[in-house]
Amino acid sequence: MVIHDTIGISSVMIAFMCLGLALVGGLLIIMRLRHKYHPNLIGALIGAMLCFLLLEALPALT
Repeated sequence: MVIHDTIGISSVMIAFMCLGLALVGGLLIIMRLRHKYHPNLIGALIGAMLCFLLLEALPALT
């Protein structure tokens, strides 16, 4: 699939980011249920992953 439109590229990247967020969120929920991690640790992990994704994806979007 070849996408030449800027809006198309952005929407595909946002779709993949949402899919990745759902997968990582599910993984963190499973970690919380199985290993009884503290919710603050889970929130910190989610924040760190979102920060990393933002820093990596922002140059590609602009």
